[in-house]
Amino acid sequence: MISEIQRNFAKLSQAMGFQRSPSSKQKVKPISKENNDENGGDHSINARTTSDPTDSVTSDANYNSWMTEHPSALGSFDKMMKAAKGKKIAVFLDYDGTLSPIVDDPDRAFMSDEMRAAVREVAKFFPTAIISGRSREKVKEFVELSNVYYAGSHGMDIQAPPRPVKACEGKYHTLVPGKKGNEVLFQPAKKFLPAIQEIIKELEEETKKIQGARIEDNRFCISVHFRQVREEDYNMLQEKVKAVLRNYPDFDLSEGKKVMEIRPSIEWDKGHALEYLLDTLGLSNPNDVLPLYIGDDRTDEDAFKVIKGRGQGYPIIVSSTPKETKASYSLNDPSEVLIFLLRLSRWRKSSSSSKQLAQIWDIGY
Repeated sequence: MISEIQRNFAKLSQAMGFQRSPSSKQKVKPISKENNDENGGDHSINARTTSDPTDSVTSDANYNSWMTEHPSALGSFDKMMKAAKGKKIAVFLDYDGTLSPIVDDPDRAFMSDEMRAAVREVAKFFPTAIISGRSREKVKEFVELSNVYYAGSHGMDIQAPPRPVKACEGKYHTLVPGKKGNEVLFQPAKKFLPAIQEIIKELEEETKKIQGARIEDNRFCISVHFRQVREEDYNMLQEKVKAVLRNYPDFDLSEGKKVMEIRPSIEWDKGHALEYLLDTLGLSNPNDVLPLYIGDDRTDEDAFKVIKGRGQGYPIIVSSTPKETKASYSLNDPSEVLIFLLRLSRWRKSSSSSKQLAQIWDIGY
């Protein structure tokens, strides 16, 4: 009970704008390929907690060093917003592990009502897009908001406002009716759809006897979930997936959090999706636009890289453990993402109020 009160007090302190409490950080093992969440390691708190005092000291040192390089976006919020003054902010969000917790059943990765309300509020003030590895339709079902843009299949399926079409992109665009007039579907991997369906059928057949294995059709990519697969069956599952893909050289295999991802081998990822959306929304000028991207997965690193290359913006990693990342800032978990989004919309409201008062009193702002 006491620990629960302490946790709630820590969250309240963060919401009020205080630094992340040192007592709230996880004890973590040193960075290694085996312990990296993205490589499908055990993500339980017990797996990250060390009992040996020497290990604990080492863990604290590693965590503190990592936090120096990737400081809390909550503790750095005022500094970040001060630098954003006079610039346009665009918000980009991953879904799983960012807006919703990572769960055993991918079909039950629901976002909370509080998170949905926070995203809705942010989208009132800033152009906001969800860029997910899920199919676009699936993530729309989860988010249930009409005032955000959606990019599914790691950015290979984007629904956005119409814009002048570049000659090299014309064949990937489809005009569709939307609630606010016509919208455009941008799908650069459309030609791979027949092969994707073939791969799904073969994977379902080959993995049906592996308990806990699950194949998810994400429209332009495929997820092979193994969170509920026994550890002793993992190698067999991996070999079966690789065996199927040997007949499909135009597809790549990568690994995320307890999931294998199969994607067409094209030059397109979440970073390209971010650039496409910025261009579509008229926000491509790096001098007056600050893209803010929050994500927890290895695939989000492509978007972090793009923001770093622009020289303006805030790439924010969601992680409770040190890991290699191009992000500049960090948040511990989806609950901190919620607090950050609430503060962002509150900051915008406060800025608007200040500007209105300045105009009333004829004060330069």
